[in-house]
Amino acid sequence: MTAALVIEGKPDVDTARLDAIHEWNLKGKRATVLGLGREGTALTRFLVEQGAHVAVSDLKDAAGLQQALAQLSDLPVRYFLGGHPLEILDCDVLFVSPGIPLDAPIVVEARRRGLTLSSETRLFCRLCPAVIIGITGSSGKTTTATLVAKMLEKGGHTVHLGGNIGNPLINRLPWIRPSDVVVMELSSFQLDFFGPVLDAEPHSDLASPLFPPGGWSPPIAAVLNVTPNHLDRHPTMEAYIAAKAKIVRYQRLQDYALLNKDDTVAQGFAPSCPGKVAFFSLRGQVPLGAYLNGDDLVLRNEDGEVTVCSIGEIQLRGWHNVANVLAACALAQLCAVPVPAMAEVARTFAGVEHRLEPVCEWRGVWYYNDSIATSPERAIAALNSFAEPIVLLAGGRDKHLPWTEWAERVRQKVVHVILFGEAAALIERELRKLGDQAPPIHHAESLAHAVKLAEELAQPGQVVLFSPGGTSFDAFRDYAERGETFKRLVHNLCRTDGSGQEES
Repeated sequence: MTAALVIEGKPDVDTARLDAIHEWNLKGKRATVLGLGREGTALTRFLVEQGAHVAVSDLKDAAGLQQALAQLSDLPVRYFLGGHPLEILDCDVLFVSPGIPLDAPIVVEARRRGLTLSSETRLFCRLCPAVIIGITGSSGKTTTATLVAKMLEKGGHTVHLGGNIGNPLINRLPWIRPSDVVVMELSSFQLDFFGPVLDAEPHSDLASPLFPPGGWSPPIAAVLNVTPNHLDRHPTMEAYIAAKAKIVRYQRLQDYALLNKDDTVAQGFAPSCPGKVAFFSLRGQVPLGAYLNGDDLVLRNEDGEVTVCSIGEIQLRGWHNVANVLAACALAQLCAVPVPAMAEVARTFAGVEHRLEPVCEWRGVWYYNDSIATSPERAIAALNSFAEPIVLLAGGRDKHLPWTEWAERVRQKVVHVILFGEAAALIERELRKLGDQAPPIHHAESLAHAVKLAEELAQPGQVVLFSPGGTSFDAFRDYAERGETFKRLVHNLCRTDGSGQEES
């Protein structure tokens, strides 16, 4: 049996909205970009190219922003570095980067003034002529988004992958056609701006389809899971959940939401979804979507069921990745991707960088890079992916999340723990609660020291797993830089005799 498609083709593009947007432009408008990270840098260039008068403000000084400033050196931009003076609010619209907390004093003052607020992600979504698939979750976003993009490409679509995955899409707008599909990984920080722009109404002279006062959600949206995360940034768990809910809250009747039926919070979004709802599940059947039936990954829609592949055919490790593949298949089905194309990707996709990424084998020990694990929950998923004894590298900066369940899995799976970074003492206190059941704990002064300790401790047949459980911001720009550093250290180790001397 072939799978009948839930929809023929793709959801409709709101052409009337796009026509209205294209009649309005940013030429001559005063725009301030708050934060010069990846999104801020890409947005600054886009705004200047659109004819806007652009100012940029960042708490870092010029020495800390050399790479971004070099990329923008050919543009007429005013810079306010080392702080956020009130002068930057003398503008028509303030674009807030995801790294800026919404309770930052400058943002609070902008809201008090009723200044129009937006972001690179929100602006892109307003301007994008193609259908957007938005994917969020506390974990699994990057892997699922990548799987979906590959399945769409295998099915014959032209795909643009970006968002929180590290590739701002605003600079690719000229190459995106209405017939294309955009796959966006969306964080809670980005989704904050999918609501009514923090209750700030646009100035009358700026009212336009670009900056509407209401909320917006992508026509196809997925919530993979919602578990405690980013509580160092969101004031409460309720605020974090509310941010995640914005990906489906403003959908239209003809739109689709895909929810994790096994996740209490994600499933709880279903009654308030304005459009159609599909599910994915590891535990049981779903009326529409994808589920695990024994060892088979099965798609279901109103016309019946079809098997995509079996668990044993998936290269990715761990039950969490089986769930990611199910979610990807359910989303691909909504865009008319043939089942054989989904199956081929599911069978051949070996993972994305920094996510349970095998680095190399050295003296009978495999080294894995899971730098993307910036929460204890993600680190638990990594631990659950191995049957081998684990030498675990953990640490970084804490996100005010519970470590109790993580410690219990460490007790069961880990033979040595090597701690590094700001959270090392906090994590050690949690492990000490295990008493004499805690594995040996070692402290490293740096990531390089941690890798050296791991090489000394690991025995043949074991795994060295770099799955920090904390963010990278205590020592690195982001998890990608941290992961690249780990891989470089491991590759250097594998090229030497362990003492730093090249083997002859």
